Amino acid sequence: MRKKQRTETPAESAPSAAPEALPRRLTAAAVLTALEGLALAGLGVYMLFVGIAGDPDSPQQAETGGITLLALAALPLVAARGLRLGRRWSRGPALITQLMALPVAWTLWTTGGAVIAAAVALALTAVAVVALLVNPTATRALGIGPAA
Repeated sequence: MRKKQRTETPAESAPSAAPEALPRRLTAAAVLTALEGLALAGLGVYMLFVGIAGDPDSPQQAETGGITLLALAALPLVAARGLRLGRRWSRGPALITQLMALPVAWTLWTTGGAVIAAAVALALTAVAVVALLVNPTATRALGIGPAA
């Protein structure tokens, strides 16, 4: 029996074109959103640790708070991954994360003391991410809005 030889077409032998790069605004929004998610996850792990190994006023409350923060950290982390991959669905969860962060920043601000710096950082990050995500360059890259 004779085997057929397969020949490559020019399109198959040419290197594939690199995917279009995401705008820096979208990458910056993804990085900031991921940092928020990592901060939430870190705080959740800390609360779990204190609830299990520390001496909190209420171990159950510390453990429940830690688990809640870990669950909440999933939203910005998934949104950041979607933004980094240029997925159009990721803009909604990223914006929701920022809208949830603003009241938290306000609460930290009114508490006063050492957490004022955290309040300012959180508020500035949230406003920056919203501005980056509603920017026309980012919305076009995500395929949102009217076709050009």
